[in-house]
Amino acid sequence: MIRLRRTASAAAVLALGAVATAVLGFAAPASAHVTVDPQEATQGGYGRFAFRVPNESDTASTTKLEVVLPENAPVGSVSTMPVPGWTVAVEKRKVDPPVEVHGSQLSEVVSKITWTAAGAAGVKPGQFQEFPVSMGPLPQAETMVFKTLQTYSDGNVQRWIEEPLPGGEEPETPAPVLTLTAASPSAAPTGAAAPQADDDDDDAGSDGVATGLAVAGLVAGVGGLLLGGLAFSRTRQAPTSRE
Repeated sequence: MIRLRRTASAAAVLALGAVATAVLGFAAPASAHVTVDPQEATQGGYGRFAFRVPNESDTASTTKLEVVLPENAPVGSVSTMPVPGWTVAVEKRKVDPPVEVHGSQLSEVVSKITWTAAGAAGVKPGQFQEFPVSMGPLPQAETMVFKTLQTYSDGNVQRWIEEPLPGGEEPETPAPVLTLTAASPSAAPTGAAAPQADDDDDDAGSDGVATGLAVAGLVAGVGGLLLGGLAFSRTRQAPTSRE
C-alpha cells in the first residue's frame, strides 16, 4: 500500500511538472534574440558592428530583417557589407542640426536598413546569420537602441523593439542595444625634455671629442718641436770632416 501511494505521488508530481513546463515554456520569452556585436563602443569613433539574427522557428526561415537607427542618436556615415544571397535597401531622413563627418555637414542620415533574402537564402531553423554594418562617428550618447523586425517565411513577424528597463531586467522582446562610452582624454605628452637632454648629451660628447683632438694635436706639435730642436743640436755638435 505504501509503495502504491509513493508511486501515485511521484506520477502526480511528474504530471504537474510536465504541465508547468508546457505552460511556462509557451508563455516565457524567447531565450535567443537579435543582438548587435560588439555591444560596446566609444563615442566619436568608428566601428564595424554585426546584427546577429538567430532563427527561433522550428518550421520557417527568416527572410527579412529591418533595423531602425535611433532618431535621438544620428550617425553620419553608415555602410553595409554584402551578405551572400541577401539584398539590402537603405532609407534616409532629414536631420537638423546637420551631422558633421570629416568636416562636411550632412543634412541626411540613414534611418533604416532592410535586408531581404533571395530565393532559399533565408536563415533556416537552427541557424543564425550576421549582417555587418560600419558606422561612425558614433554620437555623444550613452546608448543606441536599434528597434528590429524579423520576418519569417510563414508570415510571422517578431518585433524586437523594447528598450532596456530601468531596473536592468531584460524585457520580453528586447531591441539590440549598443552601449557608448566617453572617449578617454588624450594623454599629456610625456618625456618632452628627453630629446633636449639627448641633444645636450650629444653636444657634450662632441665638445669632449673636439677638446681631446685639440689636446692631442698640441701634444704632437710640442713633441715635433722638441725632436726638431734635438736634431738641430746634434747637428751643431757633430765634427766637420777635413779635406
